[in-house]
Amino acid sequence: MVEIEVYADGVCSPDKMLGLALELDVIPALRYKVDTDHDIIYMEFAREVPRLSTFEAIFSKLELALKFVGRLPEEMNSRKKTQRIF
Repeated sequence: MVEIEVYADGVCSPDKMLGLALELDVIPALRYKVDTDHDIIYMEFAREVPRLSTFEAIFSKLELALKFVGRLPEEMNSRKKTQRIF
């Protein structure tokens, strides 16, 4: 299991909460909880963790600034970028 914490100022507003639910509910094997007092989203992944770009796209779409709390799991950073074929 992989756990991630994200800080997103303003996530507690009703429209942002609804948008976040619509985006995160479609990610397989994800359980999440929002701490509305501190604008922190706790996420647990039972399977593969989505790419960093996936999270950036979701939070950008909701007009929220994405800030990870703590160290990112190796699963998110270990993926190699596309390499050029010669």
